[in-house]
Amino acid sequence: MLTKTIEYSIDGKSYAGYLADGSSGRPTAGVLVAHEGGGMTEHPKERARMLAEHGYVAFAMDTFGEPITSREQAMSVIGTLSNDLPTLRKRARTALDLLKKQPNVDASRCAAIGFCFGGTTVLELARSGADLGCIVGFHSGLATIAPQDAKHIRCKVMVCLGLEDPIIPREQRDAFVEEMRAGHVDLQMLLYANAGHSFTNREVDAMGIPGFAYHAQTDQRSWGAMRRFFDEVIGPV
Repeated sequence: MLTKTIEYSIDGKSYAGYLADGSSGRPTAGVLVAHEGGGMTEHPKERARMLAEHGYVAFAMDTFGEPITSREQAMSVIGTLSNDLPTLRKRARTALDLLKKQPNVDASRCAAIGFCFGGTTVLELARSGADLGCIVGFHSGLATIAPQDAKHIRCKVMVCLGLEDPIIPREQRDAFVEEMRAGHVDLQMLLYANAGHSFTNREVDAMGIPGFAYHAQTDQRSWGAMRRFFDEVIGPV
């Protein structure tokens, strides 16, 4: 596996993404990874390496272009981007283009995954009409200010959610299902009992936020569901 930091710029702002290449020099599928509201922590880098271990080329994008040092800062940045979809989508598109340009990536076989706000990010990438085989959101924010853009989604969509997630309640799930139905999107929604928010992140327990907890069984099950989805849509590696 080869890993490296890739620095890039969008509209004069600097970003630093993380590439993990498990291709062994042969053409393979590429996967874009979008991080949680905490920014470019070890979590998205670990997931990129896990994908590389499976044989993919994975690029963990830097959505914010700045370190996150407090929950208040994270909520401010998330709020701003959630209401400025052209900027959020441009950042995701730029990162996807960087992934597709990597020498061992088959640009016709690409997917995107995201965690928490990263799930929101890849959903907005899909709503922009990006050329992807599929996207997967883990404990993904589902709400958008532009639900009408679901008609532009060209890829298959999977979201993996905890039934005990306090920030993605039933009402948000139901609204998302109706949005996807109206857009004629190929959707899978997987719901996991006993899991809350950030169930893939081992670091979240230390934050002590009610309803946020790592859940090993759900982490493993949802990752396995993603692998099977990838095999179906972008082919095995």
